[in-house]
Amino acid sequence: MSTTTAPGPRPAPTSRTTATAARVLRQLAHDPRTIALLLLIPCLMLLLLRYVFDGSPRTFDNIGASLLGIFPLVTMFLVTSIATLRERTSGTLERLLAMPLGKGDLIAGYALAFGTLAIIQSALATALALWALGLDVTGSPWLLLLVALLDALLGTALGLFVSAFAASEFQAVQFMPAVIFPQLLLCGLFTPRDAMHPVLEAISDVLPMSYAVDGMNEVVRHTDMTADFVRDTLIVAGSALLVLALGAATLRRRTP
Repeated sequence: MSTTTAPGPRPAPTSRTTATAARVLRQLAHDPRTIALLLLIPCLMLLLLRYVFDGSPRTFDNIGASLLGIFPLVTMFLVTSIATLRERTSGTLERLLAMPLGKGDLIAGYALAFGTLAIIQSALATALALWALGLDVTGSPWLLLLVALLDALLGTALGLFVSAFAASEFQAVQFMPAVIFPQLLLCGLFTPRDAMHPVLEAISDVLPMSYAVDGMNEVVRHTDMTADFVRDTLIVAGSALLVLALGAATLRRRTP
């Protein structure tokens, strides 16, 4: 008489997500250049910026906080898009999706892994700007760190999303002028958004980096948490979650 063995319980979504995140972190640990890009480049850019404006410390105070959010967003976008694309072109994603692993679990695992690095990156850059470079802010340093972290998570989400549309690492990098540069020009870093042409101001109102810069400026100018700060951080966080959901929806099972 033959007997059949009942299949074991399917892993919980949380365990599948954390297992994916742990695998990504293990792979990144063997890539010191990527780790250096993630953790050191934002700090080096802030250090360079501080001494570019060595004769005008107030200029650094005016734009340093904004760039404290922009630099992590840009680096996380680059690294996440390239690393995820590398997984796709090597066939790793296809093999993973053939297992009992949903698209949402996979995207959440990648977001958790890169989000962990984003926390470290944001903490290092914020500590450097405030206590080593003398960035003068009126509000709490913890609020500054919160916005920097949300910006890094937004960059992670954007990187995961655009990786679905690139066929090579070179194409992934090419998405930066299309996705990042317009936001950089229209976020209010170079001129107040209300001083732009009305069409450009309207476009900037729907770009998440605009609210990242606004949130940083709220911390610089106000001692307490303002309603505008809460609005800005919620928009940045909501944008990151929306882009992650779109990334899960566009994740393809076939390797191009």
